[in-house]
Amino acid sequence: MTTSILSLPTLNKLGGAVKQVFTTAAVSFTLLAGAAHAEQAANLDQLLKQLEQGKVAQSAQNKAREAEFKAKVNQQQGMLNDIRAQRDSALKLSAQLEQNFEENEITLANKGDALDKRLGELKELFGVLQQVSGDTRSKFQTSVISAQIPGRGEFLDQFAQSMGSSSKLASIEEIERLWFELQREMTQSGKVVKFNRDVVMANGESKPAEVIRVGGFNLIANGQYLEYIDETGTVAELIRQPSTRYLNSVDALINSQGETTAFAVDPTGGSILSLLVQAPDTRERIDQGGPVGYIILGIGLVGLLIALERLISLMIIGRKVNRQLASDTASDDNPLGRVMQVKDKHPDLDTETLELKLSESILRELPKLSSKLGLIKIISVVAPLIGLLGTVTGMITTFQAITLFGTGDPKLMAGGISQALVTTVLGLVVAIPMVFIFAYLNGRSKNIINILQQESTGIIAERSEREEQAASQGA
Repeated sequence: MTTSILSLPTLNKLGGAVKQVFTTAAVSFTLLAGAAHAEQAANLDQLLKQLEQGKVAQSAQNKAREAEFKAKVNQQQGMLNDIRAQRDSALKLSAQLEQNFEENEITLANKGDALDKRLGELKELFGVLQQVSGDTRSKFQTSVISAQIPGRGEFLDQFAQSMGSSSKLASIEEIERLWFELQREMTQSGKVVKFNRDVVMANGESKPAEVIRVGGFNLIANGQYLEYIDETGTVAELIRQPSTRYLNSVDALINSQGETTAFAVDPTGGSILSLLVQAPDTRERIDQGGPVGYIILGIGLVGLLIALERLISLMIIGRKVNRQLASDTASDDNPLGRVMQVKDKHPDLDTETLELKLSESILRELPKLSSKLGLIKIISVVAPLIGLLGTVTGMITTFQAITLFGTGDPKLMAGGISQALVTTVLGLVVAIPMVFIFAYLNGRSKNIINILQQESTGIIAERSEREEQAASQGA
């Protein structure tokens, strides 16, 4: 560490510099404290005096601020005391209310027990009334009588709700109203009534019509069965009507003049008729068979046309053969006549040669008589095989649906199963008649061929007898 020693002139110069610095600092502070006073100060003493006055002024300002702060503190303390007082008052009120609540709970429970004891069997009666009103409301929802007498359900809903609450008792008028609705339902169930109201047709158009209500079973109008839709309160035609024999009973009832008429009644109040809408008809059943079903029907149609042509041809040939049997003159418009013409064309042939000629003539007639019968037989065999093919493809479709969607929804499997069953049925429907038709046509063809063979044998026998007679006369 090094130490330096300063000389006296140097110290005087340093004191002068310090004095100048302090002077400059005092002037700057004076400027910061108050520029106006610094501008008026003429020397250091005056500046010092002004600084002292400024300190006194600042001290008075601080005191004023301190006094203001204390006043605010006192004000906030007062506010805090007021809030604490309000809190204590609220806590006291809460405790009082809790006590009142508990007392009211006890009172309410005691009064409820007292009410149950006083109600006694009446409470069970009100429970029965609630159940009966609810059941009756459900009955009215599906009853076709509501189509004629609407608005019965609102009272039953209100009555059931009032019976479900313990704060209201049933009045005599309400109980009588419930009895009246039940009695009216029973009375109307035994009547056949006509009334007018709007009916929604199958095309969606609403028209006024005279509706006939048959008890609580069915609604009919314009020869059609109707249904009552409770959600909308409307009466609409069934989109798909039942079979003709049921519709005939509807017409008979509409046109009756009071006499007893047979009528097809849906005992479920329309549920069975509604299910008929979803049941597929014959055309839709065939469509369920898919392409395989259409192929089977096409083959069956071809077989039926061939069988019809063969039947007509064999009937015409059979009549001509029968007519030829009654005539000695051979005609070339039938197989028997053409066979008989062989004898006339070759009167000098020996028996063996004539037999060969006749056999040749019969063989020439066979293709015409048995033509296309083999095709009918093939169709009778192929049709069930194609149906079996449709069964296999339908089951494959079913198993694919099970693989993809599981067995949770049977409707997903219904398409494949329907195709399998319908194609099997169509194959059998085509095959069974084809078997009988083939047997019948084949029998008629063989009968004609037998006649040709019998007549050919007769011709040979006749020629042989003549040759024997000629030989015996020559001997």
